[in-house]
Amino acid sequence: MPDQVPAVRLSSITKRFPGVVANRDIDLVIARGEVHALCGENGAGKSTLMKILYGMQRPDEGEIEIDGQKVSFRSPADAIARGIGMVHQHFKLADNLTVLENVILGAEPTRLGRIDFAAARARIREMSQAYGLRVDPDVLVERLGVGDRQRVEILKVLYRGAKILILDEPTAVLVPQEVEELFANLRELRAEGLTVLFISHKLDEVLSVADTISVIRRGTTVATGLPASGVTAPQLAELMVGSELPTPELRESTVTDEVQLEVAGLTVRTAEGRAVVDEVSLRIRRGEIVGLAGVEGNGQGELIEALMGIRPADSGTIVYGGEDVTGWPTRRRREAGIGYIPEDRHRQGLILEGTLWENRMLGHQTRRPNSRGPWIDKRGARRDTTRIVREYDVRTPGIDVPAAALSGGNQQKLIVGREMSGEPRLLIAAHPTRGIDVGAQAAIWDYLRSARAAGLAVLLISADLEELIGMSDTLHVILRGRLVAQVDPGTVTPEELGSAMTGAGRAGDAG
Repeated sequence: MPDQVPAVRLSSITKRFPGVVANRDIDLVIARGEVHALCGENGAGKSTLMKILYGMQRPDEGEIEIDGQKVSFRSPADAIARGIGMVHQHFKLADNLTVLENVILGAEPTRLGRIDFAAARARIREMSQAYGLRVDPDVLVERLGVGDRQRVEILKVLYRGAKILILDEPTAVLVPQEVEELFANLRELRAEGLTVLFISHKLDEVLSVADTISVIRRGTTVATGLPASGVTAPQLAELMVGSELPTPELRESTVTDEVQLEVAGLTVRTAEGRAVVDEVSLRIRRGEIVGLAGVEGNGQGELIEALMGIRPADSGTIVYGGEDVTGWPTRRRREAGIGYIPEDRHRQGLILEGTLWENRMLGHQTRRPNSRGPWIDKRGARRDTTRIVREYDVRTPGIDVPAAALSGGNQQKLIVGREMSGEPRLLIAAHPTRGIDVGAQAAIWDYLRSARAAGLAVLLISADLEELIGMSDTLHVILRGRLVAQVDPGTVTPEELGSAMTGAGRAGDAG
């Protein structure tokens, strides 16, 4: 039974930025020893509120209480000292350090005046096994996929002994079995008195793991302390965005006979000679969405890089629109109409310090409306960015603000608008709805459906199995760099697909 004194109490929190009120009179009470979910659209004010609780920003008005005591955080170090840990949606890791070095950084155990790496390694292995996080403490972070990076972030917070844990979209990269493992561990930690603030746009997960739920809409709380047992996903969606919960579905087929991309025997090897993409063959026709399901780190990233010309293929061919493009550089592929939504919008999709109109040009700077001959056409880029903001509902004060000022969902809509504006014939979409709310998610599904109906060929990579099943005409499973199964999106379940992804079961025939 949670203690009478709440772990966290936020009272009348208000935070203003030039031209916008991010938080307005927000009240939030989180009981000790509970999993409390915070829901809301991207741009609703969740991130700002969490930055205030974690000491990254200071409120203009309002009070924060931790365990019944008023506090004033000037930095995250103050919050950490009070037992608050935060796992950010976008990771805060040093690529050139090992997992162990990242986890202990700033909290190094010592023995006889030296860092006790043996003790740290033993503790990390013990925690990794206890929480089902399965990471190697001695591997360099730069070699990890997105899923493993997320697990390192969770380990890093737990290592510091956090009693109040803020998790921002922690399941975005996990398959259903891994999600269940994480939730089981969260329930165990809750039983031991840990308080968890769980931020997610996946409402079924919220209802599965949370004890209570609060909803923020347009900067203020519209519902607080709702018992998860007494509310439904459609009700939560309506509180968040004023409409019913969207579902990924394609409805009628638009697949044509015209093959837009044909990959044959494609192999990509590491510097050590290991095949990370192993004899992959697939084809995508115009008007078709081909889904690719796989646990993070099974060759998806290397396959995408080979298709985009970022990484050379060791063998095999890539034929695009009837032309062999295997040896083409990335720029030539882009100019030929290959659009690309990268898996990590911060590291690969945007220059966060750049303005929206400058980001509109990325990857398309040699084509109209961004250029005239050899010259950048600033006026054309600005005009088209204004159009993208309007047509793709990018919520922003203007096109001259830096991309970093936008919420995750609005950053993603800007990227989607940019790539769709290049009139692509093939779109490689890696995790296009990762970490965004139901409103932005529904909008991106609509854009993909419309483009598919107009003849776009799409390769869709996602960790959201419901999305893959609902939005794919054809669905492949990749495991250790090989396509091991082709399944029917109309009949396969997320559990069957998850089993095929981990090699634990068969969801279809090898393809």
